[in-house]
Amino acid sequence: MNYQQTLDYLFSQLPMFHRIGPAAYKADLSNTIALANYLENPERKFKSIHIAGTNGKGSVAHLLASILQEAGYKTGLCTSPHLKDFRERFRINGKMMPEDFVTDFVNHHKSFFETLRPSFFEMTIAMTFDYFAREDVDIAVIETGLGGRLDSTNIITPELSVITNVSLDHTNLLGNTVEKIAAEKAGIIKPGIPVVAGNTSETALKVIRDMAKRMHAPLTLVAESYQIVHAGTKSADDTLNLILHIEGNRKHFYVECPLTGTYQQENICTAIAAAEQLSSQGQFTLSDGHIKEGISNVVMNTGIAGRWQILSTQPLVICDTGHNPEGIRSVLDNIRNTPHDHLHFVLGMMNDKDLNSILKLLPSESATYYFCRPNLPRGLDENLLREHAQKLGLQGQCYLSVNEALTAAKKAATNDDLVFAGGSTFVVAEIL
Repeated sequence: MNYQQTLDYLFSQLPMFHRIGPAAYKADLSNTIALANYLENPERKFKSIHIAGTNGKGSVAHLLASILQEAGYKTGLCTSPHLKDFRERFRINGKMMPEDFVTDFVNHHKSFFETLRPSFFEMTIAMTFDYFAREDVDIAVIETGLGGRLDSTNIITPELSVITNVSLDHTNLLGNTVEKIAAEKAGIIKPGIPVVAGNTSETALKVIRDMAKRMHAPLTLVAESYQIVHAGTKSADDTLNLILHIEGNRKHFYVECPLTGTYQQENICTAIAAAEQLSSQGQFTLSDGHIKEGISNVVMNTGIAGRWQILSTQPLVICDTGHNPEGIRSVLDNIRNTPHDHLHFVLGMMNDKDLNSILKLLPSESATYYFCRPNLPRGLDENLLREHAQKLGLQGQCYLSVNEALTAAKKAATNDDLVFAGGSTFVVAEIL
């Protein structure tokens, strides 16, 4: 098979969560362990950092990878889902996995896949670990896919575990309370391995504290150790940068970041805490300069996209991958902080989300909605989305595709308006 045929095989033969939802989720690690054993346990051949959380884990993963790159380490980065290119999931020093590695890996192991019948995610994680081991990375930053305890990534023994935050999402799989979801996220904590916990609720922190104590894992709480003294933005070279003054560990960090969403303030603090904790362990040297440059160069170093990303300025068009209640609250904070006359909201969602918990957060005044369906089997029908939205006073029209909705929004907007596209990672993926 060539590369395109390989992708077609992967997308059609292996159950994919982002296409079919819960049916693709495997609530145990048996397939992952079988794949790892078959590949001679590549996950044991490189050092790693493991990151879980409801929101922010992808941003923190990219920030940490960028910091490690600035320090001169050959750094793997494993994230999901991808937005434009399947190979975004596997990067080394910002460069995506070569197409021929994907093709060779699948062709070589196809018969075993057809015997084992792994999920798409189980197979891609096996591919990731094999790639990082073969390329002999110094360290890999590994983001969980869903949850933590039973996530396919959870066969690694990392140098450091990071839990960004915990809120309600994927309640049909992870549990319908913050405590239950926190227990799943805290499942990445390993005996004796230090843990960094980002800013989250006291309910979630209690679960994380209890697990860390049970595992004799030293725990750093970002909220207790790092404080933002000042936050602002500035324009530079026709771009907008986030400027932060952070106080922590008896020192001050003055950092500049091209990720301008207000929610990145917490993610940056978590990345700094994780970098300092890793450096204190002695195997990796990460200076304040490496941290500062890693944060400043995160887009260039890692290719991160879809986080409060400005697509055009006349009219102002922005997209963001926030897709659960907590993520949407952060998006709305940014919308409120962005000067505009009228909001044009291109909205699409997945059919397994709690619609009302998200829709009731959205503004009804000075806002027009463009309802659309992401082009996936899990995509929620745009007419059903509009029906639910109208009950909550949200007005707008339906469109047959995400890009048709975006085109209509941009056509209707004046230069003083704001066009925002989101509600699902896959709305952003189609736009990008």
